[in-house]
Amino acid sequence: MHERIPLPLRMAEASSSDSDNESSSGASSASSSSGDVQLTPCASDDDGSDGSDSDRLEEDMSTNFYSGGHPPWRGHGDKLVGIVDMGSNGIRFSISDLSASMCRILPTVLMYRSGLSLYDAQFDPETGTKIPIPGRTIRRVCSLLRRFLVVCNDFGVKKDKIHLVATEATRAAENSAELLAAVKSETGLDIELLKKEDEGHIGALGVASGFLAMDGLVMDLGGGSTQITWIISREGNVRISPRGSFSFPYGAAALTKKLDDLQKDKDKDEARRAVEEFRQEMVANFREAFSGLEVPDDLIERARRDGGFRIYLSGGGFRGWGYLLLHLNQSHGHHYPISIINGYTVGREQFQDTETLKEVARAAKDVFRVSDRRRAQVPAVAFLVNVVAEAIPYGGIREAHFCQGGVREGYLFAQLPVSVRRKAPLEVATQQFAPGSRRQLQKMLEHAIPEPSKTDASRRFPPEFGNHVLDSFTNVMYFHMFMSKETASTAALYATSTGIMSSTHGVSHQDRARLALMLQARYRGELPPREVAFREALRSTLTPEDVWWAQYLGRVGYLITCLYPAGKVDTTKPRVLFSAEWSDRLGKSEDKPGLVLTISLQKKKKDRAHYKEALKDNLKVVEKAGKKKNWAGKKKQVWGMKVRVRVVREGILEMSEDEEDL
Repeated sequence: MHERIPLPLRMAEASSSDSDNESSSGASSASSSSGDVQLTPCASDDDGSDGSDSDRLEEDMSTNFYSGGHPPWRGHGDKLVGIVDMGSNGIRFSISDLSASMCRILPTVLMYRSGLSLYDAQFDPETGTKIPIPGRTIRRVCSLLRRFLVVCNDFGVKKDKIHLVATEATRAAENSAELLAAVKSETGLDIELLKKEDEGHIGALGVASGFLAMDGLVMDLGGGSTQITWIISREGNVRISPRGSFSFPYGAAALTKKLDDLQKDKDKDEARRAVEEFRQEMVANFREAFSGLEVPDDLIERARRDGGFRIYLSGGGFRGWGYLLLHLNQSHGHHYPISIINGYTVGREQFQDTETLKEVARAAKDVFRVSDRRRAQVPAVAFLVNVVAEAIPYGGIREAHFCQGGVREGYLFAQLPVSVRRKAPLEVATQQFAPGSRRQLQKMLEHAIPEPSKTDASRRFPPEFGNHVLDSFTNVMYFHMFMSKETASTAALYATSTGIMSSTHGVSHQDRARLALMLQARYRGELPPREVAFREALRSTLTPEDVWWAQYLGRVGYLITCLYPAGKVDTTKPRVLFSAEWSDRLGKSEDKPGLVLTISLQKKKKDRAHYKEALKDNLKVVEKAGKKKNWAGKKKQVWGMKVRVRVVREGILEMSEDEEDL
């Protein structure tokens, strides 16, 4: 049985509510109609890396400056939003810029956190019994908040744009009202105390903010509680369960304490029985929750067909689990190339290998982004992972996607209209680098790809390689051109993982790899030996087909920059058009399959642009994509095709006004 909690209707467009029904399980669900969810503000950014000293502030000053020395938020004061997420394991402070041009990617102006645990503060360190939040802790909270108000003032954040949001630990505190009153008195600000269902819904929106599109189950693991629901996010429209989310008191810190209490003062057999009884109770609760979520038939059918559900995991507890998996895949001969948790994906076998991860947490000297506090919670997270794996039907968990999005991201994402939410984050992030004639250049790149064959289904551009990646490549393919040949390819290769686009929120690891490989090929692909291993690691995250297309299109991009080195299409000069088609008459014997790229130059008496000279020595750069040594993959999984580039002079019409306006 579950406590039925109505879906909060602090929504931007819709509102309805149901009455509460209570039971003894301690779990909860929310009820409302499904559809586009647009909640009003809330906040969180649990990074999976708690500090062990509650008085220590860990500051991550994400203050990127323009080359001219002016901070990008200058003059954006009315668009800056300050959020304090008062979580169970720590308090997170952030300022974000919701200016129109970049708000889809929720740009962070500044972010830092305090390791002050409101959950731990509620238990006597000697007896372990629950107590009210001590006065010294309340004073510490107020002191931290006063400091944040000073920081916000320095950045020009208006006081009515500062939001304090509290979750499970504050909600469950015996003296919650005392804490809220003290903060109001000291800062003049009210704490928004999220209900359980609010937390799940806003968390789901935060997860949705981190992907262009997604569907599957969602779980959020905080310090005091965990929530589960399902989500479908496409074209900026976010659907979740009409029952909202089910919440359980199984947070990483809470579950750690519960498991310790179950085994305290018991012999080994008694402790084992107590833990097993609790495990069975948890499995039953999750099974009941899954049944109550009303998962759509198409998600269930896909799970049956594919062997399980995709599950999207947020909250510090799960992100800590993700960083342990990342550690495994970046050590002992493994070289996973991208150290960004949002979008990191693993299969069922690795995700559910709880014994290995517990051993890593115990034995490893240092684990990137996993603190000692988080390590101590790993056995409890492992316990939860095993329970969820057993409880979810229809094949269980097929693959796990780790997410940065939480309450902070969900709060901000909820404020964006659908027209903004549907934008591709990668395009939004790169538009500031776009050349003057980006639309015309994007069309040229697209036309270098043949249309799908009507007679051979294998002859088509991979659909996973979306237009947003192509357009983003065109936007940024001039960015590194000022660099030397020694550095341009290397800098371009790292651009999406540690460079100019690394902090972009909402980009999958596969799209990061595709764009990086395209950019590296655009600079002729020259790499020093040290960087070749990183390129191969990026390639390993993609199919051989994607890898081949990335290097082909990168080479085409190089050719485009030779024709238009300033990124500007001059309408007074002869036109250049690209077109591509499949062929079976390539190679020396003219019997090999592949593609033909045709470059059509407009016939004019005088070539004022001297395109012939621009093309003369560079056509072979593209044709080399078709050489077998440049095909992708190994052994039986090699993928590639022959490429021929031909240049023709044709009677092309002058550019129309519509084309000039692109």
